[in-house]
Amino acid sequence: MGPVNWLAVLFATLAALVVSSIWYGPIHGRARVEELGPGGLGTRISPLRTLAISAALLFVSAAMMGHMFARVGPATLAIKPWLYFMMSGGLALAFVIPSLWISHSHQRVSARLAWIDAGHWLVTYLAMGLAFWLFKA
Repeated sequence: MGPVNWLAVLFATLAALVVSSIWYGPIHGRARVEELGPGGLGTRISPLRTLAISAALLFVSAAMMGHMFARVGPATLAIKPWLYFMMSGGLALAFVIPSLWISHSHQRVSARLAWIDAGHWLVTYLAMGLAFWLFKA
């Protein structure tokens, strides 16, 4: 097992925050407001607090992803670079999105919002994989 590339972890966290701000801003921000209403979940917590919580939790995800890539090792990743995307996207598809959909079904969230959120996590995790690939973690 190689060492964790902590610079890549930080960059992956920032990449995830950028994707999130674009995804829930210009791309799907209006759809979320239509689903949740103007007094929806997003207005109950201050934007700064949301950013801090998101950054902290995305850092945890990026750190675990960094450990995963370190475990695979730089030699394997050098000859199989698609593993960055297969593994990061696989985490989103196999763990994050199913747990999100289970949670959404208990909360009776619309399918439209569930698809928007699922797409967000897939794109976010792929962006994190891209960050690790760029830094050759």
